[in-house]
Amino acid sequence: MRFQFLDRAVLASAIGALSLTVPNGVALAQGHGHGQDKQDQNDQNDKKDQKDQKDKKDKKDQKADKKQKQQDQQQAKQAKQRQHQEAIDAQQAAQRERQRQQHDAVAAQQATQQQRRQEQLHQQQESQRLHAEQQAQDARQVRRARLSEARQQQLIREQEQRSTRYAVLLDERSREAERLAAQLRSQKRMQQYRFQQLYLDRLRQQQQAVEQARYYNYSQDSYFYEAPSYRYGYGGRYYETNQSGADLLRQGLNYGYQEGVQAGQADRQDGWRADYRNSYPYQDANYGYTGFYVNQNDYNHYFREGFQRGYEDGYNSRSQYGQNVGNGKYQLIAGLLSTLLNLTSIR
Repeated sequence: MRFQFLDRAVLASAIGALSLTVPNGVALAQGHGHGQDKQDQNDQNDKKDQKDQKDKKDKKDQKADKKQKQQDQQQAKQAKQRQHQEAIDAQQAAQRERQRQQHDAVAAQQATQQQRRQEQLHQQQESQRLHAEQQAQDARQVRRARLSEARQQQLIREQEQRSTRYAVLLDERSREAERLAAQLRSQKRMQQYRFQQLYLDRLRQQQQAVEQARYYNYSQDSYFYEAPSYRYGYGGRYYETNQSGADLLRQGLNYGYQEGVQAGQADRQDGWRADYRNSYPYQDANYGYTGFYVNQNDYNHYFREGFQRGYEDGYNSRSQYGQNVGNGKYQLIAGLLSTLLNLTSIR
């Protein structure tokens, strides 16, 4: 009996355990099914989030592209505007340059016209001066005293001696000129060298005239039979001469000024310091002198007076003491010429 009771108890326990086990297994199976659904839901949410993020990124990229495109368009527009403005500026600059050139051309034309008027005025003044001098000379002709025969012969002998000495001097000065020419070349003063060569060419032509003086017909030259009509002086000494001598001294002043202008221009172009005393024409001072009418020292003095002033005008590119009268010729202004010459009529 006892064993039967135990078997029934064991069986009941087994059945109870089985009843407890089966529902738990169902529950576990059911719990596993719910977990899978949740995972699927999470996956869908992740995909949605990824899609949303991608959409946001695409929109952001599109917005950035649009902004970049707008910036590119704005830069292109600004570049086009700059090009347009540069074209306008270039056109305006070209117009201003044309206006400046036109202004310069008008100014140059006006300057040329002004120079022509000055030259015409100078020619008129010179013509009036010559006319006045001719009238004065005609008036003096009536009362002009004729020199004695002895005095005429004395003047002719003095003239012949001057011409002889002067011809010798020209030869000596030519050799000195060659030495100075070599010095100018070594100093690379080519403009001054060319000017000196032209001066020497004129002296050589002048020398031929001096050599012809031996055949001169003194009887037809009024200087050798007219009494002195002017007095001039420098360095505290005074001398007398007639119209021929006065004209020669006046010519010496103008020749000196003309040569001085060219010498000054040459030194300025060579970039050389101003030094008129070192110029060969100033040292020579004989251009225009053929040995007639006045002593060589007198002519040299007035030539150098003109040369100094011409050199200063030429070196400094100005016209303080004289002016260009055309054809490459320069003359002292009339007032200064008269002051430097300082002639006094004695008849």
